[in-house]
Amino acid sequence: MDFINIVPRIALGVIGSGYIAAVIPAEIITGWLGPNSGWLGVLTAVIAGAATPGGPVVGFSIGAVALKNGGGAPQVLAYVVAWALFAFQRLLLWEIPFMPARFVWFRAAVSVPFPFLAAAVAMAIGRP
Repeated sequence: MDFINIVPRIALGVIGSGYIAAVIPAEIITGWLGPNSGWLGVLTAVIAGAATPGGPVVGFSIGAVALKNGGGAPQVLAYVVAWALFAFQRLLLWEIPFMPARFVWFRAAVSVPFPFLAAAVAMAIGRP
């Protein structure tokens, strides 16, 4: 795949992910993923991150939109880490066909604490 074919796909992913800001009101993002949502917001972000399909252009764009529209840094960090470690569609479509399912599920299970640890560190650093 050459540069000419990649640029339109990246642009489409960024623009498509940007529509999330127009579709989802900032009040919903602030309520579910805002700085005052605490650990419930972190749990929501982890579930959303694991359920988000797409590549880095989609995952990071959604995280940036959430942060811009009032999402808390720990919650958005948990979203991005969860998306990067165990997006369900990537497990099912890419990892299990190429590796033993037992190994993939073990890797995913071992990775579960990391989004929560990242959020905890962000919460600890962000406190005055």
